[in-house]
Amino acid sequence: MGSGRFASPPLWDNTGAMLMMREYATRTRFGDWPLALKSIVGFWLFYAVTIVARAYLGTDPVTMLRNKMLVVLVGVVLTGGVYLTISGLTPGATIRKKAVVAGLASFVASWGMAGSFFALEYIYREPKEAFRYQTREGFVISEKGHTLTVERRAQEPLVVTWPKMAELDANKRLRYAADTAVVWVFFFLAWSAFYLANQAQAEAHGAERRAARAESAAQSAQVRALRYQVNPHFLFNTLNSLSSLIIAGRAEEAEAMVLKLSTFFRSSLTLDATADISLAEEIALQRLYLDIEKVRFPRRLKVDFDIPAELETARLPALLLQPIVENAIKHAVSQTRDKVTLQIVAREAGPGRFTIEITNTGGRPAPAHGNGNGTVGTGVGIANVCQRLSARFGSLAKCAYGPRGDGGYSVLLTLPLDRSDA
Repeated sequence: MGSGRFASPPLWDNTGAMLMMREYATRTRFGDWPLALKSIVGFWLFYAVTIVARAYLGTDPVTMLRNKMLVVLVGVVLTGGVYLTISGLTPGATIRKKAVVAGLASFVASWGMAGSFFALEYIYREPKEAFRYQTREGFVISEKGHTLTVERRAQEPLVVTWPKMAELDANKRLRYAADTAVVWVFFFLAWSAFYLANQAQAEAHGAERRAARAESAAQSAQVRALRYQVNPHFLFNTLNSLSSLIIAGRAEEAEAMVLKLSTFFRSSLTLDATADISLAEEIALQRLYLDIEKVRFPRRLKVDFDIPAELETARLPALLLQPIVENAIKHAVSQTRDKVTLQIVAREAGPGRFTIEITNTGGRPAPAHGNGNGTVGTGVGIANVCQRLSARFGSLAKCAYGPRGDGGYSVLLTLPLDRSDA
């Protein structure tokens, strides 16, 4: 919170705008492409690392890496196609619909990967690494690339060349492609699941943030509504008192009251309705108000403030004490001829809490018209204060009140102790 003076309503800040942009990106076509690109590169980079580890177990890692890197490039392109299909066909759709599209796109991509092996076969380099196997029959089989050599006793070696895939008949090519597609479909499905899980998480967080903003806006509106009740109520009481002074011919006192009234409103109306101010600022406003009331009751009203210096920077909602002080004037001072002492005392109340007690002693006690829910039926008085505390701090604040044994009345407010200016 700011100092409270000339503060603008907290509509949107940079963080809120960034969150809104991220939420919008997850619901628009290709809006989340940076996340998709990073995840695609990450998945295939992991696959490439496994290839490197496998390649250096052999004797010709360079050729193997070159051939497999072509597979990686094709895989990146095909995974990008899966992303484009999901994001392009389902902007703003449900996760379930996106999952169906992702499954179909992964199936198509796996067949695309299988088909790429037919196309890449002609540009693969022949590996120099040879594998030798000893058969049970005593033959030695040597495999190098597409060439298979069978070494036989007392005979010339038998050299066999495997046919290329394109040279196989259609049925065998289809079976080979199907076997390859089955292997790769799980890879594309794994990436799709990862991508959709991130989208679901982003949407869930977005829903939580929207709910939090809605709750904050509702709370702010409630606090504003409660705060705006104070000014008309106070203005009516003050103008009524001013009228009484004029009718009684007390012109100088009426003029002094007008000057003090203008100072009070100039100070209070510049406050943001939802701002927190320091306790020192709140007490200064109450001093102005009570100076006005002292013009009406110069011999009946005595005011006593007891505010420790270490609590002057404590934060509280602006004009929180105003309705309570008004109630004391209305129900105690104005309805008696006796002298009434109005005392406002602040004290620390354990770690992270402080109290403010407003007490009037002497005169006629303020009536307690309970309504059964913890507030009193005094217009915008104590009920207003308790509602504002509840809206602002929830269960962290307490509001207690009641008559005193000496005929006075006491209101005790317990608030979280926050000395920050932010």
